[in-house]
Amino acid sequence: MYLLQIDLWLIVEKFILIGAIVSIALVVAMYSTYAERKVAAFLQDRIGPNRAGPFGILQPMADGLKLFMKEEIIPTVSSKFLFILGPMLAMITATMTSAVIPWGTTIDIAGRQVPLQIADVNIGILYIFGVVSLGVYGIMIGGWASNNKFSLISSVRGAAQMISYELAMGLSLIAVLMIVGSLRMSAIVEYQIQNGWNIIYQPLGFLIFFVCAMAECNRTPFDLPEAENELNFGYHQEYSSMKLGFYLFAEYINMFISSVVMATLFFGGYDIPFVDEAAWGNAWWVGLISFAVLMAKAFFFIFVFMWIRWTIPRFRYDQLMDLGWKKLIPLALANMLITAVVILLLMKK
Repeated sequence: MYLLQIDLWLIVEKFILIGAIVSIALVVAMYSTYAERKVAAFLQDRIGPNRAGPFGILQPMADGLKLFMKEEIIPTVSSKFLFILGPMLAMITATMTSAVIPWGTTIDIAGRQVPLQIADVNIGILYIFGVVSLGVYGIMIGGWASNNKFSLISSVRGAAQMISYELAMGLSLIAVLMIVGSLRMSAIVEYQIQNGWNIIYQPLGFLIFFVCAMAECNRTPFDLPEAENELNFGYHQEYSSMKLGFYLFAEYINMFISSVVMATLFFGGYDIPFVDEAAWGNAWWVGLISFAVLMAKAFFFIFVFMWIRWTIPRFRYDQLMDLGWKKLIPLALANMLITAVVILLLMKK
C-alpha cells in the first residue's frame, strides 16, 4: 500500500510537471511571435505591433483568435487523414523533446525530493535526436498530402535539409559526450557545475551545433523550405486555420526547445554562474531561481535566432547543402578526433 502511495504521488508530480512545461512552451512560442516582430521593428527602425493592448502585448492573442476563426479548408484532391496528421506530428514532436531536459535543481516539497525533470533517462541525448528526426515526417506528410507540387518540393527540401544537418549536429555532440562520459542530460549539467561549462572546452562544437539548430528549425538563413519567391509559401501552403497554426507554433516551439538544449549542453543548464547553489539547499525558491536562469539563457539564444533572421539573407539551396556536407560534417569530424586525442593524452598523464 505504501509503495502504491509513492507511485501515485510520482504520477501526480509528473503530470503537473508535464502540464507546466507544455504550457510554458506554448506561451513562449506565442510571445516569440510578438518578440520577433518587435526585434525586426527595432532592427529596421520601425515600431512593430502597438495596437492590440499596451505596447501591442495582446497581438499574439489576436493572431491566435484570427487562426481559430478562419475557415477550415481541406483540398478535395488531398489525402484527408494525412493532411490532418502532418501538423499534428509537427506539434507533438516539437513538445516531446522537453521530456528529458532538467529544468532546475531538485526541490524539497513536504519532505519529498522532486526533480524538475520529467524523465531522467540514461540515453537522454539519443532520445532528443530520435524525436527531432521524427519532425521530418510532419513536414513530408504535410507537403505530400496537400497534392500540390510546390508544397511537395518544399517538403522534400525540408527533409533533405534536416537529415543533412542532423549528421553534423550529432557529430558535434560526440565530442561533448566523450568529455562528460554520459548520455544522461542531468549528468551533463552536473559535470558542467563541477568542471566548468562545455562551451569552454568545445567552442567549435557549440558553433556547429548552433548552425545546425538554425537549419533544423528552418530559420533564416536556412529557411529554404519556405522560400516564398520560389515556392509561393512552402510545405504548409494549402493549410489554413489552426492546422496552419500548428505548423507555425511548432517552428517557434522548436526554436525555444533548441535554445534550452543548447543552454543545457554547452552553458551549464540551470547552473547559476559564479554561485554554489548547492549550499542553498533544496528549497522551492532555489529551484525557481535555477529555472529562471535556464530560461534567461534560452531567451538569449531566441534573441540571437531572431537577430540573425533579420540580418542575414538566405542561402541558395546548393549553398545550403554544400555547407552541411562539405563544411560542417568535416569540421565536426575533425573536432571529434582532436577531442579524442586530447582526452587520451590527458589520461596518459
